[in-house]
Amino acid sequence: MGEKLDMTRQCVLAAQKANHILGCIRSSVSSRLRKVIVLLFSALVIPLLESCIQLWSPQHKKDMDLLEWVQRRATKMIRGLEHLCCEERLRELGLFSLEKKRLWGDLIAALQYLKGAYRKDGDKLFSRACCDRTRGNGFKLREGSCRLDIRKKCFTVRVVRQWKRFPREVVGAPSLETFKVKLDRTLSKLI
Repeated sequence: MGEKLDMTRQCVLAAQKANHILGCIRSSVSSRLRKVIVLLFSALVIPLLESCIQLWSPQHKKDMDLLEWVQRRATKMIRGLEHLCCEERLRELGLFSLEKKRLWGDLIAALQYLKGAYRKDGDKLFSRACCDRTRGNGFKLREGSCRLDIRKKCFTVRVVRQWKRFPREVVGAPSLETFKVKLDRTLSKLI
């Protein structure tokens, strides 16, 4: 962590390690078939790019772009998909961008807190908006005020801003499994 509490150094180190592993895959694996590269990418590279993302979610666009660049490089290795743009390659492979995966993880963790999975401090993290005149999903969370810019990137503030965008049938899901399925469908529609 840097002196300004940003995670640029962590992102750079994660990207370097992931690029090193991608280089090893490229030089040691002769097959460029989809199932081989996706399996290796999912097992060896994705954990590096996603490690502790709820804790140190990239705050700057350049950090996010650096991590996304690693994923683009990996998907270009697959034979037959080189000519497609990154979004089409990800859609073809059934993968999300790292930004969508961070959002997915944030929303899953938030739902677990809201449903009481973490009883010790879960009730203190989020507060529901007490207004029955809400548009959208009807399960609104109250957004706290922030004096510092660094606080705007905090988990609770990030989640509340995104939570408001999702429809009622997603955030009002009765179980975690149902929530995940509906969230996947909603996120796959987003570009």
